[in-house]
Amino acid sequence: MQVSTSCFTGSTDPTTISGRPVLTNSVPESGDPNSSSLVVISFYKFADFPDHANLRKPLKRLCEELRVSGGIILAPEGINGSICGTRESVERVLGFIQSDERLKGLRQIESPVSPEEEAIHHGHTSNSPLAAGEDAPFRWDHVRVKLKKEIVTLGMPTVSPIERVGKYVKPREWNALISDPDTVVIDVRNDYETRIGKFKGAVDPVTTAFREFPSWVEDQFQNDKTTHKESKVEITDEITDKEVGSPEKRMPKRVAMYCTGGIRCEKASSFLLSEGFEEVYHLEGGILKYLEEVPKKESLWEGECFVFDKRVSVEHGLVQGTFKLCYGCKQPVSDADMESPLWEYGVTCPYCYSSKSEEEKERARARQRQFKTWGIIGGPDKGRRPRSKPDGINESFTKLSNS
Repeated sequence: MQVSTSCFTGSTDPTTISGRPVLTNSVPESGDPNSSSLVVISFYKFADFPDHANLRKPLKRLCEELRVSGGIILAPEGINGSICGTRESVERVLGFIQSDERLKGLRQIESPVSPEEEAIHHGHTSNSPLAAGEDAPFRWDHVRVKLKKEIVTLGMPTVSPIERVGKYVKPREWNALISDPDTVVIDVRNDYETRIGKFKGAVDPVTTAFREFPSWVEDQFQNDKTTHKESKVEITDEITDKEVGSPEKRMPKRVAMYCTGGIRCEKASSFLLSEGFEEVYHLEGGILKYLEEVPKKESLWEGECFVFDKRVSVEHGLVQGTFKLCYGCKQPVSDADMESPLWEYGVTCPYCYSSKSEEEKERARARQRQFKTWGIIGGPDKGRRPRSKPDGINESFTKLSNS
């Protein structure tokens, strides 16, 4: 199988690795690998992909050669990822992925990169401590390509978006749909995401993980398969106001769902259809596409949108938001949260302080001391015995940095 060269510039002579060609030229035409501006592309595709593991090594190698950073998940049900690099390099990686017929037609969302983030990114070298810094927005020397059972974890193998999904709704048509009183709008994200922003009037399942969504649906709605069961929780006022039919049957006339980029809604809509829901819609491209295309003055979005990279959150136009990340629990924190006595940089925040033991907090403090001293976790030797004892660092800390 050969990689299509239609989207590439410069030399495209392929070298085959494990049956797949990898482009050997990783430098743009100008000869300067940093000459192009950076882009962030999030993508996914559900597909019948039983031999997904064969793609891992050549894909990781290509990303490293092209200085493309980020994270990619491969599973029997397809691919899901978010990567950053120069436009040419990112297009080469996406072209390589789509050289497999099963992965053609990736659903993609592009986000801008600020000049400040570009400066940090382009300043990295393979020997630079900053290249491993947790505060660096994008690290060109670090890409994760993981093998998993699912590209988005629902824990229900029988639910397959490959077979059927709900109806896609364009961002420009979304406002009219969710403003209809017969439509129940559901946020399919987790509680730490909905906490900082959601669509006006949307129902928040308050789940901590996507795999909790099926149980929440069973508790909230008595559809054809669950009318004989008594609801385990009291239905919210928002849902009650929009219900159609008798109290014994709570299946709403119409459901509209949304998530960050659209991937969770693919599975969620497939699940609802399998449970007997008839009219199921989901926002095409997710919140990110909506914030990109719909002007703020016309928007029904309230707050900011959590994203799974170092930007933490974005606003309309996909500009970086105001939230930071707690490295103790990976949840978004506001300026007000950081004024709390429970906030300790790199250790805890108001959302995780009570759940962490003193031992966990002390380990986090030791980690922060390493980072503050070396610029990277574990010191410059990253677990290897140092060649010489650094000046100004006591023996106990030297041992700690090499643990």
